[in-house]
Amino acid sequence: MILGATSEVVSPVTPVGRAAPTGCGAVIATSTFANDKEADMTQPSTAVVAAARDVVTALGIDVGGSGIKAALVDTDSGALLAERIRVDTPQPATPDAVAAATSALVSQLVVDVPVGVGLPSVVLGGRTMTAANIHESWVGQDAETLFCDALGRTAVVVNDADAAGIAEMRFGAGRATPGVVIVLTLGTGIGSAVFIDGVLVPNTELGHLEIGGRVGEAWAAASAKEREQLSWTKWAARLSTYLDRIDRLFWPDLMVLGGGVSRKADRWMTKLTCRPRIVAAELGNAAGIVGAAVTASSVVAEVPG
Repeated sequence: MILGATSEVVSPVTPVGRAAPTGCGAVIATSTFANDKEADMTQPSTAVVAAARDVVTALGIDVGGSGIKAALVDTDSGALLAERIRVDTPQPATPDAVAAATSALVSQLVVDVPVGVGLPSVVLGGRTMTAANIHESWVGQDAETLFCDALGRTAVVVNDADAAGIAEMRFGAGRATPGVVIVLTLGTGIGSAVFIDGVLVPNTELGHLEIGGRVGEAWAAASAKEREQLSWTKWAARLSTYLDRIDRLFWPDLMVLGGGVSRKADRWMTKLTCRPRIVAAELGNAAGIVGAAVTASSVVAEVPG
């Protein structure tokens, strides 16, 4: 049992009838535990084992400032094959500490499948070039080698907002949308993923745009609403100003707004005063996990042999 680990219901299992790659492993999991209660992850679930063997599977890991979440994903449908599991992000969130916590978390999953890790950082050639809500020692870190060593298998590292965007474009609100689509995650900060006719422009980091001399995400993220106790109307006005700045730079055909606050989109989305079409994200907090898994699966598929 891992201290602080929880099992959460995210989506129903909807596997498709396609054989898994040779060596695809089983999941060790339990039945559902509601309300984020601790789950004893020591007993295997026969249904989940069968599902994992019947679909194309990858393991998605989403590293955030407060929690590390993981789940096996059916990369054909975007469905999670079991409840996601979670452990608190260690503090300070140094590379070694995060890698160790991630290794302990995914040791609950017996897998021989591609692994994708989403990190709150610009990622170039497997290296983390910035550090947002994690320790500054991540800057310049060879993150892919770090996770490969910690997990004992090949791992693909991707910017966390790009991962969420990939999931929304393939399975969610941006599905089959041509032109310029921008997916934004509104949380502690603002993550961004930009797509042109479905092709990702990676590492855009639009949360760091300056608005009136202020960092956009510090002023307009969902955390700013909570920190300053803003009403939905006042926060929507701030967000509209931020979105208008993005619009004048990219002129997107569609903006997809995600993050935890998207679950209450009916409280604020109609208050936005922006030119482009804006919709709420559909995959919720599972988007980062799904996108990381899809990225890993795609990279492995491109490797010759």
